[in-house]
Amino acid sequence: MMKKMSISTSKTSLVLLLCQIISALDVPLDSKLLEELSQPPTITQQSPKDYIVDPRENIVIQCEAKGKPPPSFSWTRNGTHFDIDKDAQVTMKPNSGTLVINIMNGGKAEAYEGVYQCTARNERGAAISNNIVVRPSRSPLWTKEKLEPNHVREGDSLVLHCRPPVGLPPPIIFWMDNAFQRLPQSERVSQGLNGDLYFSNVQPEDTREDYICYARFNHTQTIQQKQPISVKVFSMDSLNDTIAANLSDTDIFGAKPVTERQPVLLTPTGSTSTKVELRGNVLLLECIAAGLPTPVIRWIKEGGELPANRTFFENFKKTLKIIDVSEADSGNYKCIARNALGSVHHVISVTVKAAPYWITAPRNLVLSPGEDGTLICRANGNPKPSISWLANGVPIAIAPEDPSRKVDGDTIIFSHVQERSSAVYQCNASNEYGYLLANAFVNVLAEPPRILTPANKLYQVIADSPALLDCAYFGSPRPEIEWFKGVKGSILRGNEYVFHDNGTLEIPVAQKNNAGTYTCVARNELGKIQNEVQLEIKDPTMIIKQPEYKVIQRYGQVSFECIIKHDSTLLPTVTWLKDNDELPDDERFLVGKDNLTIMNVTDKDDGTYTCIVNTTLDSVSASAVLTVVAAPPTPAIIYARPNPPFDLELTGQLERSIDLSWLPGDENNSPITSFVIEFEDALHEPGVWRYQTEVPGSQTTAQLKLSPYVNYAFRVIAVNRIGRSQPSEPSEQYLTKSASPDENPANVQGIGSEPDNLVITWEPLKGFQSNGPGLQYKVSWRQKDVDDEWTSVIVANVSKYIVSGTPTFVPYEVKVQALNDLGYAPEPSEVIGHSGEDLPMVAPGNVQVHVINSTLAKVHWDPVPLKSVRGHLQGYKVYYWKVQSLSRRSRRHVEKKILTFRGNKTFGMLPGLEPYSSYKLNVRVVNGKGEGPASPDKVFKTPEGVPSSPSFLKITNPTLDSLTLEWGSPTHPNGVLTSYTLKFQPINNTHELGPLVEIRIPANESSLILKNLNYSTRYKFYFNAQTSVGSGSQITEEAVTIMDEAGILRPAVGAGKAMASRQVDIATQGWFIGLMCAVALLILILLIVCFIRRNKGGKYPVKEKEDAHADPEIQPMKEDDGTFGEYRSMSAWTGKKLDKEKKTKGSCANSAEANPVFTKAKSVRSDRSNFFRRSGDQYSSTRSETSYTRRRARQSSELTRVSSVSASLCQEEKRSDKWKYRHGSRHHASEQHIMGSEEGSDSQAGQPSPFQTPLSCNSIGGLLARQHSSLQHWCSQTPDCSSDSDDTQSSCHRKRCRGP
Repeated sequence: MMKKMSISTSKTSLVLLLCQIISALDVPLDSKLLEELSQPPTITQQSPKDYIVDPRENIVIQCEAKGKPPPSFSWTRNGTHFDIDKDAQVTMKPNSGTLVINIMNGGKAEAYEGVYQCTARNERGAAISNNIVVRPSRSPLWTKEKLEPNHVREGDSLVLHCRPPVGLPPPIIFWMDNAFQRLPQSERVSQGLNGDLYFSNVQPEDTREDYICYARFNHTQTIQQKQPISVKVFSMDSLNDTIAANLSDTDIFGAKPVTERQPVLLTPTGSTSTKVELRGNVLLLECIAAGLPTPVIRWIKEGGELPANRTFFENFKKTLKIIDVSEADSGNYKCIARNALGSVHHVISVTVKAAPYWITAPRNLVLSPGEDGTLICRANGNPKPSISWLANGVPIAIAPEDPSRKVDGDTIIFSHVQERSSAVYQCNASNEYGYLLANAFVNVLAEPPRILTPANKLYQVIADSPALLDCAYFGSPRPEIEWFKGVKGSILRGNEYVFHDNGTLEIPVAQKNNAGTYTCVARNELGKIQNEVQLEIKDPTMIIKQPEYKVIQRYGQVSFECIIKHDSTLLPTVTWLKDNDELPDDERFLVGKDNLTIMNVTDKDDGTYTCIVNTTLDSVSASAVLTVVAAPPTPAIIYARPNPPFDLELTGQLERSIDLSWLPGDENNSPITSFVIEFEDALHEPGVWRYQTEVPGSQTTAQLKLSPYVNYAFRVIAVNRIGRSQPSEPSEQYLTKSASPDENPANVQGIGSEPDNLVITWEPLKGFQSNGPGLQYKVSWRQKDVDDEWTSVIVANVSKYIVSGTPTFVPYEVKVQALNDLGYAPEPSEVIGHSGEDLPMVAPGNVQVHVINSTLAKVHWDPVPLKSVRGHLQGYKVYYWKVQSLSRRSRRHVEKKILTFRGNKTFGMLPGLEPYSSYKLNVRVVNGKGEGPASPDKVFKTPEGVPSSPSFLKITNPTLDSLTLEWGSPTHPNGVLTSYTLKFQPINNTHELGPLVEIRIPANESSLILKNLNYSTRYKFYFNAQTSVGSGSQITEEAVTIMDEAGILRPAVGAGKAMASRQVDIATQGWFIGLMCAVALLILILLIVCFIRRNKGGKYPVKEKEDAHADPEIQPMKEDDGTFGEYRSMSAWTGKKLDKEKKTKGSCANSAEANPVFTKAKSVRSDRSNFFRRSGDQYSSTRSETSYTRRRARQSSELTRVSSVSASLCQEEKRSDKWKYRHGSRHHASEQHIMGSEEGSDSQAGQPSPFQTPLSCNSIGGLLARQHSSLQHWCSQTPDCSSDSDDTQSSCHRKRCRGP
């Protein structure tokens, strides 16, 4: 029990120790510094584990190492010390551990076969190399054997065995004939993985005596040849003829005809087999079947799919190839061979094992005395590898003890290290399929600070650009860095500066006032040092007048301007480009100081011209387009494209060149400027024509460069200013010989897709670039800056290779070399790639939030160390979300928002926040793999803002003088509501607004009864809410108070300022209609008095003349009720009579029109007319009714005629005497019109019209009495328009009493 408790306690302390470990120091790659610092040995270069050497050349076993002091080297061979001094054939290179074994001077390579290991040692420790197994290559000859001819019947299967000699490494097998031409292969005839040649069924054309198997040993560059194999195929016809010639006529015998056969597997045999492959290798599975017709092969994986993008089919689908296999590729793979007669299948059970591969390889540690650290060695494999540790090349169990060291499986924990703790540790991970060995040193240093940046270094920066001031440093323990401006300035702090972990000071936006001297101070417990740098801020370069778009006629002149402004201390250079390329080498282009001029412009000058201004610190550019148009047309010859060339001829055939000649076609009035030559590769891309070259139009021959292994055909296209001709007829074909590739794949890249791999991709060569058969690629890689050896693999028919087990995000040197059956391409250039990224490990720290206003906040954070990013830094993401509203205290569904800030920014703005709310946020760093851990959630609150509009405003319960208002609180109060504001004002029928009334309402109210309003009045209401910040947006609504039952508006009592005016439609009121009828009656009475006074009770003295001489122009108007006719004119006698009465009695105007009552009636009538004209839409439907229209017309006609007579009489006396007597000639007609009767009236028979008798007061009074009685009866039928009922309102609209 006590033992278990102690184990548990030790594990707990181990976890705590791991949590408190301080990150190790990085030693800068400064050559001078490295020369001064003590450092344990590090193996930088070594030979491969499996080292196959050429037995004809000297053996060189590499072992290079670095350290301070320089290490010494020793070797072991087969586990024991190898004393090179005792072997005269073995030497070691000076200042190196590389062995050179002299074979060319009598030594034998077989004598030095064995396992070698190198040790590099100095006073700080010892590093060891891998176990290097040295074996000489072998390329033995074929054993002699007697080969019998193969006699086969047509349609049978056949296997020609190669059985190559066992070599080291194994040879490459291929079949050729005596002419060194590869034997053609197809679905019927193909070579197996073991080198044998398989015939699914033989045909007569397979008969030949030179089937030769070749074995190529690449290491020794030798090719071995087997004796030729003879195959003779007997056809059924010839076999039957032979049999018939040797038998008598009485014998009936003959060979059976060729019969079709169902498939049978030639390899593998049986129904099942097994195969074991290692992780990362290429899995090759093969099925070859016999049968007639030739079987077709199909592959499936039982219980799964073939892996996409890694599966390839070769050898006419007889070989299944899966690259970069992993444990997931284990399983049963079935091949199915099928023809028309049936099928056969075979199941191959694949098991994927794995040699050890790194998960976390140990890394060097540089610690200061008293610090802690760890070495971690984690590997995986199948089966799981075992981990063992060595110290300075000795198993750690028997190595000298170190109290600061503790081994815990795959981890060594160091605590409170001292200088004597420096050593080199080796981690060995091994299983039955291989091993991994890694060296990692622990170097304990106590060094005072050193600044590696040169003193008084000058930095020049363009204004408004970032300024980076370096302060590269080293020290152990790690120094602290501080920056000062000036010699005696205060320490720099604040958001204006960014301080990087490597000591660099960044000014994100440098201004003129940032210029000056900056001092960097590095200090640790062993000392202090400082360095000064200078910063100068320069004005940016600008193009103050840019080139402009131009349209110019052909053969004209054009100029583009480019005037610049720049810092006086910088020297600018101006460059002009055309279509992003250099200007043509043509004297027509003149480049001045501030412009570009083009003389004699042609169509070729059409394009985009760019002015680029460069200084040592910045660059600006501006572009403009030039459009060339044709000159004004002139009568011209018809121009056309040229006719195609013809009569193509090939001469002077060589391996890499050929001469082509042709005859040009008709140029069609436009000289041929050039000939374009194209080629077709009938071997690799039949039907595809590619550009070969272009020659001047004066040339009809060309020497063309050729590529190997291409079946060429050529055609020629003529070009003139109009365009291109049709292509010529193709030339004859020419096949060039094969050769090794001339070029390597382009666009080579190394980008990891997973944290532990490196994906190498390239653009494969096209068919005509292969230069020969058997195109393959040699893919090589090694880790950069660790002096690692190149690792290579040869692949074919792919454009990608995945390297597994790489450290996370480290640089690699990568190269891809092309090769074919004839050799390698030139040595390729190296490119730098990176292994896969992993998620960042560290969250940004020191997250701070500065709230700017109620909807905007600014967040700051410290950048994470670049090493912890473990990938390409893409930026930072800020996650923020609203926790709750401070005004409602209610939580809701959390919707997180994300803002991304690109690059190494350390601040950002958060827009669109909700006022008076509580928020949380965190920050994460982002690389190409994804997001790192989130920083601790930061809580911040936004201040109050103005509220939104109330959610609703309803107006209910309208009465004569009150309305009830109800409202909802704002959806977004954005703070604590303090009150509501209600504003309202009346609106009349013309939409004019009355005075505005404002009322303040407490915030806790939700309804209000508004009293003392005017009845039957429309009001407009404006309503909003307030917080302590201010008023929010308002909501509006309109409502109308109702009318009282009697239809008479009561005066507003106590309305105060609520209503300043009453806007009521008086035309709809009953009292107004009655008043208008009374006014009309008064007018009629006044007219009666006027007529009596004018006529004095007698009749007209000229009555008889008027009856006898009626004026034909006067046509009395017929009315259905027999009332007045129309007054047309007045006789001279009547004029004199009226003039006399005017002098004695006074004018009619004084008695009628001048009467105030009469004037008021006319005014009311005018107002009523205007009102109904404005309200025409309201009453349009009622007026359209026929009954109302007839009744209104009849009554109105009566009143109008009476009014017209009065108006005419009053107007007459105002006219001059001249006007009166000018119309004396119409005397008789006027009298007849006034006194005559109206024909066709509605009077009863025998009753005279009122005007047929002498005009007297009694007759006029009787007439007017009847008119008044009729009008009064109609007015009495007018309904009460104040009622709210539908029937009453409808009747009110149809029967309206109107004034005259």
